[in-house]
Amino acid sequence: MIAKAKGRFIRIAPRKARLVVDLVRGKNTDEALGLLRFTQKGATKIVQRLIKSAVSNAEQRNDVNVDNLYISKATVDGGPALKRFRPAPMGRALRVLKRTCHITIELDERER
Repeated sequence: MIAKAKGRFIRIAPRKARLVVDLVRGKNTDEALGLLRFTQKGATKIVQRLIKSAVSNAEQRNDVNVDNLYISKATVDGGPALKRFRPAPMGRALRVLKRTCHITIELDERER
């Protein structure tokens, strides 16, 4: 692992974020950012920002060639859920879970 970036308590459901993260796992950082630019999902901006942050973290090291970086590990874990209530028929209330997630992006360098 060369660099890492974490996004915690992100207000999107983990299931939706995993769809976007699965697209970029194992790809080069430039290729992943280009792919995300044309993906129409809510989590793309968040994942783009995390990849750029991880690349910036890798640039701080002098022995790393930024052009050879790829996403070696990308995970989406569930965070705490905000519990809200919504009115239902006959005076009842239904619970609505507004889920959050933690996204972790790790970069490594490919030997070419």
